[in-house]
Amino acid sequence: MTQYLYPQNLRATANLWLWSLKDFCILGISALLSVVILVQTRFVIPAAVTLCYGFLTVRMDETTVLDFIRYAVRYFISTQQEFIWR
Repeated sequence: MTQYLYPQNLRATANLWLWSLKDFCILGISALLSVVILVQTRFVIPAAVTLCYGFLTVRMDETTVLDFIRYAVRYFISTQQEFIWR
């Protein structure tokens, strides 16, 4: 007899550890390229960019740090706040 385990929410995005599956693939490929560039040329910038991207895409409760920064920029800078004085 085979028993199948299904997630609670079938419409949820696929996550692997702390990242979405898409972000994890991007991180894996960019980390590999960063290591190759670091070993061949001793150029550290790609590794730093990869680490920053990894930090910004950590997913907690369906929100990433990058989403939070976007919401903050939209709230404080790009959209006009409306105040009504009575």
